[in-house]
Amino acid sequence: MDFNPLDLILHLDVYLDLLVNNYGPWIYAILFLVIFCETGLVVMPFLPGDSLLFIAGAVAAGGGMDPVLLGGLLMLAAILGDSTNYVIGRTAGEKLFSNPNSKIFRRDYLQQTHDFYDKHGGKTVTLARFLPIIRTFAPFVAGVAKMPYPRFFGFSVLGTILWVGGLVTLGYFFGNVPFIKQNLSLLVVGIILLSLVPMIIGVVRSRFGNAASKAHPR
Repeated sequence: MDFNPLDLILHLDVYLDLLVNNYGPWIYAILFLVIFCETGLVVMPFLPGDSLLFIAGAVAAGGGMDPVLLGGLLMLAAILGDSTNYVIGRTAGEKLFSNPNSKIFRRDYLQQTHDFYDKHGGKTVTLARFLPIIRTFAPFVAGVAKMPYPRFFGFSVLGTILWVGGLVTLGYFFGNVPFIKQNLSLLVVGIILLSLVPMIIGVVRSRFGNAASKAHPR
């Protein structure tokens, strides 16, 4: 099977099985690194977080990995990633996004997270776990806003338990159900689309809100 990013996302189960067979216990380190980078590095928002957690749970159910060790390590990776991102935001702040033409540090992603943060407050750190892209920027914005770290850490841990624990558990119990296993590619696409829906709704509301305010200035 030729490698390309779309193929990787749609056939995570195949690639993960290959990694388990080829790397054995090192698969834990590989998955740890992926989840850490997706949550901890603001330049890595497109890594397959949700679908990867579900597939990892399914592979664990098939005996490829220990589910307790897997869940624990991935929770640790997500918490450490969040904290790293928070520190980057607190120390570097918006300097990283000073270039409006940057292809990596895109201000529209930062603004979407700012808007989400303004609406939901500290809960953003927990809620953002389930929103691709925003979950990568939420800890950064919390750092920029100088949210007290103990408060941030509490929201981060809660979100991590719900996100990692929930998706790995769902994958463990349902990932190998015959119907789901036969339609896993469609399920992965569904998970991605479902996780993007709240962000798309937020963007549409923001666009219409800005258009309305311009059309009817106070």
